[in-house]
Amino acid sequence: MKKLLTAVVLVAGTMLTGCAGSTTAPSATPRLSVEESCKFLNTDTFVPSGSAKEQAGQIGQHYQEVADKVAPEVGAPIHQMADIMKQVAASPTGTKTDEQTAQLTEQINKIGQYCK
Repeated sequence: MKKLLTAVVLVAGTMLTGCAGSTTAPSATPRLSVEESCKFLNTDTFVPSGSAKEQAGQIGQHYQEVADKVAPEVGAPIHQMADIMKQVAASPTGTKTDEQTAQLTEQINKIGQYCK
């Protein structure tokens, strides 16, 4: 499970830097299968940069872009994670609360039901 958490964090980071300039509409790209989605998540190497607020915003954007690419079963929790990170980015400090951390963990566990 720690490996999955690390992969999801890395995916989020990679998507922020790798996809920030992407203008492709989500509906224009076919979604990956569950198996392909899990493989993608485990190889994503996104790394955010900047202040905590900037990183949280980048991660939220990356999660959103990933959610739009992967299978719906995996994408739904990632979409929730994107929303949480966007809330973090909107906070004064850009740091997660304990509740937000718990919510992110819950979503990661949902992804773990499909990506073992």
